[in-house]
Parts: sequence; structure tokens; C-alpha cells
Amino acid sequence: MKLGVVVQRYGADINGGAELHARYIAERLARTHEVEVLTTCARDYVTWRNEYPAGEERLGPVRVRRFEVSRERDPDEFGRKSFEVFETAHSITDELAWLDAEGPTSPALVAHIEQHASSYDFLFFFSFRYHHSYHGVRAAADRAILVPTAERDPAIGLGIFPPIFRGVRGIMYNSHEERAMIQAVSGNEAVPGVVVGVGSDIASNAVAERFRRTYDIRGPFVLYVGRIDENKGCRELFQFFQQYLFNQRRPLQLVLAGKALLPIPDHPLVRHVGFISDQDKYDALAGCEALIMPSFYESLSMVAIEAWALGKPVLANARCDVLQGQCLRSNAGLFYANYAEFAETLRILTTNRSLAEALGENGRSYFRDNYAWPVIDAKYEAMLNQLRAGTPTPEAIEALPGWIARHRGTLPPAREVLDAIPAGPAPRPAATGARTRPEGPPRGGRRDVRRRRGGRSGVARQGR
Repeated sequence: MKLGVVVQRYGADINGGAELHARYIAERLARTHEVEVLTTCARDYVTWRNEYPAGEERLGPVRVRRFEVSRERDPDEFGRKSFEVFETAHSITDELAWLDAEGPTSPALVAHIEQHASSYDFLFFFSFRYHHSYHGVRAAADRAILVPTAERDPAIGLGIFPPIFRGVRGIMYNSHEERAMIQAVSGNEAVPGVVVGVGSDIASNAVAERFRRTYDIRGPFVLYVGRIDENKGCRELFQFFQQYLFNQRRPLQLVLAGKALLPIPDHPLVRHVGFISDQDKYDALAGCEALIMPSFYESLSMVAIEAWALGKPVLANARCDVLQGQCLRSNAGLFYANYAEFAETLRILTTNRSLAEALGENGRSYFRDNYAWPVIDAKYEAMLNQLRAGTPTPEAIEALPGWIARHRGTLPPAREVLDAIPAGPAPRPAATGARTRPEGPPRGGRRDVRRRRGGRSGVARQGR
């Protein structure tokens, strides 16, 4: 088959979540299909400035077509429009203006999809909330497969998106929580969909001591990998960790790997090693006591999956439904919703060796059965085969209303819509039908590390 992968930015030097996800999938699909990536000339996700040249190039096994972004993002304008649609009653026109302000706005990319959609068997659109996905899906709905990468933030409550969720041929969800949220907001249960996520090429030669030597890390440490940003929960992490050190007075370090968009605390036990290579990342994971995921918003945490693949427990923010759900389904992580829970779970993970090892072993099983590449590859091929075999094409996406209706300020604030969507980790899959072992109750070979303790922390919740 000839397949297209449509994503906001693309390149070997781009390591963002959805963009890296798209690159991994494009390269895996290219082993058995002809794959073309359609993307913009942007490298930076804040400005969407044109940095790559427009045109075609070959990156590894895929051909990449880049199209210019028509304007850079104005942060002040985007902030104003976000407040308008997220916090106040507004119109469809307001939402479309927000979409343009968010960027990357590339009419040339959308025009290419409109003109050439029929030359592809299917097009995978990554990240529902961007200009290329909204307009691209509308231009090629009869062969569009959406990879939403949706987080629990107000964008999911905008009125322009439910018709997209209902009108595509198929959806590749990142998690059970993402699927439940999208189905609740759009009623798209009839659209073929599967929870698949993404795999990772785990290094077979991860060496903890190599990371320690390279960055002069001595003693035990917990690890954060990713963008060091307030939206990723890093400001709260800094506050909690420094308070923990003050109360515990234990020589535990916090090592941060990634681009810093926040000031790093000036503390001898907080180390920022900057942007690191994949090999250094795997070495760091091999050497850490635990991976900390403080993010409030995730559709899937690739680094958490990598930590589990290497047998390391994860400590996650319970306010992220996806992370909490994965900790529960894997029985490989703990979670916290406040400082007291953070301190207790961190103390347990770094002092109770048998518990940490049991969580890590469960994580290995969870990765093997759900996120190893053969599992991911099989789910993508099954979706393609199902759709090609004649799954009924959905009715045409509902057309936008006329000019007057589009300008009526009758849509509710998106945050109100979000607040009405049921929250919390999705129920474990039913025992009927195909499923993988870690998604169900513990079975032979997996260590049940659930605890009967008081309080609200992940330690207690593992026993529910």
C-alpha cells in the first residue's frame, strides 16, 4: 500500500512526543509499504518558524515532503484566543481562528492533500488539534486514519473536533483513557479504533555506570526525561523534591534530562544534564532508582514505557488519568496527587528494594506484551487490513454551518465541556475477547505488589 503520514513537524533532530511517535510509525510502516511523510518546514513548536527548506528529501526509508508555514505563531494572539474559546461562550468562527493562531498553519500542505489524497491508500494524521489534521481530515476523510494524541486539556472540548472524530475511517488511540475521553465528547463508538500506542527501540546495551561517568553522577538518583516546562509539572516537581530533601535529608539526587523552559533550582542535589542522546537516556534509565513523570497532561508517555522496558518503576502524577491508568494496568508504578503522597511514594521506591524490583519486573512484562514492536506492528497492519477489506466508509463529515450560524456565540466554554467528561483511569478491559496479560488481573509469573495501606497515594490505590 501507499501510505501517507501527516504530522506538524518531522526530522531526526525533533524528539517531541507526537512527532517522534510519527517518525517511529512511519519508519516501521516503511518496512512493508511505500510511505511518504507530509509535514511543514517548521522545526520549533513554539514559533513554527520555517527552518527546513520546502520540497522533497529522503530521510531513512521514507520520502518527506515539506510545505511552508504561512505565518509564525504570535504567543500573545494565541493566548487571547485560547482564553476566548476555553473560558467564555464563543462561536465556531472563534474556534477556527484559534486553530489558525495555534499553528502550524500551512495552506500549501492542506492543498496538497486535497489534490493528491486519491494517490494514497490511507493517510495517518497525527495530533487532532492542529491545522493540518483538522483541514486535512476534512479533505481526505474517506482514507483518513487519525492518531489523536489527545490530552485531557480544554482543546478536547472545542466544538469543531467531534465531527472529525466521527468522520475518519479509523482511530489509533494511545491509551484506554484517551479512547474513553474522545468517545465521551464525540459519540464516535462506531468508528473502528484500537488502543495501540507506540513502541520503542530499547537499547540492549544500557550501562548505568557509563552514564554516571559521563555526567559525574554519584550516589542514588531519580530521573526526569523530557521538556522541562510548567505544563509538564516540573515547577511542582521542583517544589516537592526540595521539600522532600529538607524533610528527609537523604542524599538522593534529581537528574533532569531535556530542554529547560523553566529555571533549574540552584540545589546541589538537582542536576540538569541538558539534551542527551538516546544511548545516554537508556543508560540513565538503567542507573536510576525510578523515573518521575510529573506531567498533568499526557496521551501516552513514551519514556515511562521505556523505563518499564528496562525494569524500572515509575512515579507518576495521579492528576494525569493516562499515567495513573497505566500504573494500575501494569502494576509497575505508583502515583501521587499532593506533596504528602509524593514524599511517601518516593521514599518507598527508593528504600524498599524488593518492592521497586517487583514493580520493575511487572513493567518488563507490561512492555513486552503491549509495547514491543511486533505488538504495535500487528495492530497497525490489522487496522489497515480491516479497512481495506471493506469496513463501511462513514458518512461524509458534517459540513460547517452557514456564515450566520458559524458566527453565533452559542458554544459553551471548552473548559466546561472538559469538566463534564468523566475523569479518572479507564476501567480495565473486560476479560472477553483478545487482550494482553498486563491489562487484566495479575497472573502467574507477575508479582502482585499491591498494598493494603491507608491514604490516597498510589501505594494504597494499587490494592483497589
